[in-house]
Amino acid sequence: MNHSHQLPRALQIDRRRVLQLSLGAAAAACAATPGAAQPGGQPEASPTRQAVRGRIRQSIVNWCFAKHWNLEQTAAIAAGLGCQSVELVSPSEWQVLKKYGLVCALAGSHSFVQGMNHVKYHEGCIERMRRSIDACADAGFPAVITFTGFAQDTGPWNGGNAPAIDPAQAAQSIDPDEGLRNCVAGYKKVVGYAEAKGVNISLEMLNSRVNETMKGHPGYQGDHLDYCLEIAKQVGSPRFGLLFDIYHVQIMDGDVIRRLRQCGELVNHVHTAGNPGRGELDDQQEINYPPIMRALTEMGYQGFVGQEFIPTRDPLEGLSQAVRLCDV
Repeated sequence: MNHSHQLPRALQIDRRRVLQLSLGAAAAACAATPGAAQPGGQPEASPTRQAVRGRIRQSIVNWCFAKHWNLEQTAAIAAGLGCQSVELVSPSEWQVLKKYGLVCALAGSHSFVQGMNHVKYHEGCIERMRRSIDACADAGFPAVITFTGFAQDTGPWNGGNAPAIDPAQAAQSIDPDEGLRNCVAGYKKVVGYAEAKGVNISLEMLNSRVNETMKGHPGYQGDHLDYCLEIAKQVGSPRFGLLFDIYHVQIMDGDVIRRLRQCGELVNHVHTAGNPGRGELDDQQEINYPPIMRALTEMGYQGFVGQEFIPTRDPLEGLSQAVRLCDV
C-alpha cells in the first residue's frame, strides 16, 4: 500500500480533539439548524421512534453530532429514536447517558495516530486502555476502542494526543510485519486485564485512501481488514475483536457482507456511514445497509452498531433515516 509520507495537519486531529473543537460551536449551530434541539435543553420536538424491532442494538457516535447538539440533547434524541447508546463519550459525562437509560457502547482510549504498532507507545496506550477498561467495568459498559497507529514514528509519546511534530522530520515508517508483531505483543499485555474486568477491546481498521479530515487517515497502518483480523487472531482472546467500520472497509476492501462473515465472532463492534463522503445512509451513496444489517443478525451478532456519519443536512432527519434503515 502506498501510504502518504506527509500527513496534512488537518488529519492530525483525533476524535477527542474534534469533539472539543465542535462543542464550542454547539449552541450556535443548534439555533441555526432545522430540526435541532434548543441550546441547553430538550429537542424542539420528540423524535419518532425508529428502532422498533430491536434485532440490531443501535448507538450514536457522539463526535459526529457535537456541532449540532450538546450531549444532553444527543442523549434525549438517541432515547427517542430507540437507540440504546451514545458512544465515545468521556466517563465524566456518563451520568448524562444513564439519565436517559443509555450506555456508552464504546469508550475512548488512546489516539489513532500513536498506537500499538510502535513499542515506544505501548506504555502510554496500555495505561489509557486500562483506565478506560476500569471505567467501563465500574459502569457496566461493554467495550474500549484501540488502534494500530500510524506507520510513521511521530516522535515521543505526547499523552495520546495528535502529534505536533512534522511527519516529514519523523523516522521512517515501521515495516508492516513488525508493526503487526508489536501490536500482538502489546495487546497480550493488556487483554488479560480486559478479560478479568469483563470488557471488550475493539481494534478499528481505518481507510488510508481518503485525504480529508476525519474521512480518511493516510499513514494509518491497520488500513486493511485482513491485517487487523490477523492481529485479532494472534491475540487470541474472546475479549479482543474488531471494530468493523463498514465505511472504511468499503473504501479499502469492499465485499462487505462476505468479509463480515469471514470475521465472524471476532467482530465486536460495528460503525456505519455513507460512501463516498462519510455522509448519511441515503440514496446518494453506494452502500446498501439493510442487507448488511440482516447479515449481522444471521451471524448472531450481539454487539452494537454505531451511527458514525457526518451530517450534511438536517441531522435529526438523517439520523432518523439511518436508524430506520438499520432496524431490520
